[in-house]
Amino acid sequence: MKLLRPFLLLCLSINFAQAQPALSYYLPEGVTYNPAIPTPQSVIGHEVGEWHISHDRLVNYMYALDNASDRFTLEITGHTHEGRPLLLLTITSPKNHQNIETLRSQHLQLTDPARSASLDVKSMPAVFYMGFSIHGNEASGSNAALLVAYHLAAAEGKEIEDYLANTIILFDPSFNPDGLHRFSSWVNSRKSKSVSPDPADMEHNEPWPGGRTNHYWFDLNRDWLVAQQPESQARIKKFHQWKPNVLTDHHEMGTNATFFFQPGVPSRVHPLTPEKNQELTRKIGEFHAKALDNIGSFYYTQEGYDDFYYGKGSTFPDVQGAIGILFEQASSRGHAQESVNGVLHFPFTVRNQFTTALSTLKAVNALREDLLNHQREFFKNAVADAAKDPVKAIVFGSKDKARAYHLAEIMLRQQIEVFALPSTQTINGKNFDAESSFVVPLNQPQYKLIKGMTEKRTQFKDSIFYDISTWTLPLAFGLDYEELKVAPATGQKITELKMPVGKLVGEVSQYAYVFESYGYYTPRAVNRLLQNGIRVKVATDPFYHPSGKKFERGSLLVTVADQGKVADQLQYYIREIIEKDGIDVYSFNTGLNYKGVSLGSGTFQVLRKPEIALLLGEGVNPNDAGELWHLMDTRMHMPVSAIPIDVLNRTNISRYNTIIFPSGNYSGITDATKERLKTWVQNGGVVIGFDAALNWLTTAGLGKFEMKKDEPAADKKAEQPRAYADIEEYRGAQQSPGAIFETTADLTNPLLYGYTSSKIPVFKDNNLFMEKSKNPYGNPIVYGSSPLLSGYISNPNYAKLKNSSMAGISAMGRGRVIGFTDNLAFRAFWFGTTKIFTNAVFYGNLLSEAAAR
Repeated sequence: MKLLRPFLLLCLSINFAQAQPALSYYLPEGVTYNPAIPTPQSVIGHEVGEWHISHDRLVNYMYALDNASDRFTLEITGHTHEGRPLLLLTITSPKNHQNIETLRSQHLQLTDPARSASLDVKSMPAVFYMGFSIHGNEASGSNAALLVAYHLAAAEGKEIEDYLANTIILFDPSFNPDGLHRFSSWVNSRKSKSVSPDPADMEHNEPWPGGRTNHYWFDLNRDWLVAQQPESQARIKKFHQWKPNVLTDHHEMGTNATFFFQPGVPSRVHPLTPEKNQELTRKIGEFHAKALDNIGSFYYTQEGYDDFYYGKGSTFPDVQGAIGILFEQASSRGHAQESVNGVLHFPFTVRNQFTTALSTLKAVNALREDLLNHQREFFKNAVADAAKDPVKAIVFGSKDKARAYHLAEIMLRQQIEVFALPSTQTINGKNFDAESSFVVPLNQPQYKLIKGMTEKRTQFKDSIFYDISTWTLPLAFGLDYEELKVAPATGQKITELKMPVGKLVGEVSQYAYVFESYGYYTPRAVNRLLQNGIRVKVATDPFYHPSGKKFERGSLLVTVADQGKVADQLQYYIREIIEKDGIDVYSFNTGLNYKGVSLGSGTFQVLRKPEIALLLGEGVNPNDAGELWHLMDTRMHMPVSAIPIDVLNRTNISRYNTIIFPSGNYSGITDATKERLKTWVQNGGVVIGFDAALNWLTTAGLGKFEMKKDEPAADKKAEQPRAYADIEEYRGAQQSPGAIFETTADLTNPLLYGYTSSKIPVFKDNNLFMEKSKNPYGNPIVYGSSPLLSGYISNPNYAKLKNSSMAGISAMGRGRVIGFTDNLAFRAFWFGTTKIFTNAVFYGNLLSEAAAR
């Protein structure tokens, strides 16, 4: 009978018929519960798993538990873009709560090698961070959070009391409230009384963009390291306030799978992660296996997923002395769905998540001293490794104070010690200005995280990656940086970072103002002026200030006398540029210049106010579209009309002068709309396309972006035989997970205005390789013969990338179609290439027909 029990349990779990399991279905046997603690059903109005929990009801239940239990304290750590609260509950014994700040302070000493040696970990509680459903439509996690919270509040007996005495739990029931709300609203509003498990049913087919992402369609599980979204920033702040020993991250995967828990593929662990981390992960895995065996659930481990990119929730802790654990549950993506294993019911998925949450708690307690010792040894070893590293510090900076500021901001957010540069210096031929440069000594506890952020790596143990293969942040920001072999003198330690401000050079002018275009927020400044009716001109030739200062192409001219605005109003906008955008503005009292062009020259071209349409909908990559929307909306404050493809087919597009095609398949655009688009471009419209959109633009007759093709089969040399079992591995190795390449740019082309170096690092994560134009003026940005800076690319793909073009221009009448093979706003942290995109918006209509492909 014992041998049949797991099989019977599995059959029952996936063949409920239409019965809704009661609370007892989920809870462990033999545990009594305090009747004074409200059950989920008593607050949310339904049994767990009967409906998908909405975020507001989830919040209500957490507040109810906080009010009812002396084991809980609840705080709001921040808010989402849509204003939803980000909750964190601290769950531990009442005695620990009375002494919580002392325990926190003592725990943090484990991460300080100068103070950790004397600590006795035998008496210290472990810190366990539980997080659920960072992908909003992977909802079994947050639904299981109801049960986990109830169990932690209401369970009685020695076991739970010992656990809470020896553990401080940081409990986040919803990492992604906006996504969870979007998904629950969709799936609940399409639930039938007789639930349909048919995969074609509307319940299982979310509309674009789905509930996975946050408000701006960012994947929050790629944002832990750079923390560009408010949900991540609030979470990271709490992570560092406590430095947990274990962090769990509950996800879902394809319906036909079973259940996954880490460790991941052994050959795909980041080299900076110590072996002890993987050893402890395997030990914790034994607890999951036993718990899932006990309820008859099948699972797997060490397949598919990896521990490489430190921007994921389950890998981020690994480089900070903690253990990250990824859980992946096969998804019902609704209330029940057919799978190869039978009908997969939502309550079954919730129970697996609940079960592994408790198995982790059990493991944390059983391995408590090992986990605490690992944390102490990790930081002790990090400082020792830093002492042996030939690199002693990293210095970074830029003429653009804003980009340097934002990289320092990321580092400070991750509790990395950052210092000012004490004086302006030239290092290896690069000029580092004291006002806009920073020094990061490597001899500090976060040594490994610094290495993980700044290293360049081109050699790998494996050739398959679950996510990107590199993320070197100084390259992402387009900054000058150097690794210093001698510990430098440092200026003041940065404890509070303030957004840099510019200055007015000269007196208030009644003639003209000029500002340079290298600043990150130059597009915001230009847009603000244009939106307020201020005429702005861009210089297409160099010119000089009366003081002798040279202004390069791309500098912006704002005249005073001919604006039709009172001088005081214009002065207000100039002050905003200085104070809000951090840009220096120069006053001119004469337009005469014999060294360069004069201010009245026709080489200054008037800019038009952008009227932007961003296309989206089925077939469009929501992450890429969201990154562009986020950039224009939150950073550059540029109004954008986000238009679904089906709406475009019936919309008068004459009101727009710029239409953006994010990466995607635009097969939903009708032939009639293609013709309207061609006429619109011929009349002066500008199309900006990215990545896969270039193929559609070419076939639609809206551009000429020819891609390199594979060598014809007849011309290929015979390859050595390969084993059938290696098919997936070989194919996986031909994918481009994301690497950094150096491009060479023509800085006289308006697309490159504001760049001071012709060598620009670009992030590439696709297999699109554009042929160079035969027009000598038609290749504004190209990859050279040895462009790899960091990351992985297969040999065949690298051969095609070499000497290919990253950007191209097509001319149609008075309009232009501009194509980029790569993402210029990747995950909001690739600051270094966003200006190329905004230049296309502001200057695209100025591009000469002679530069067309």
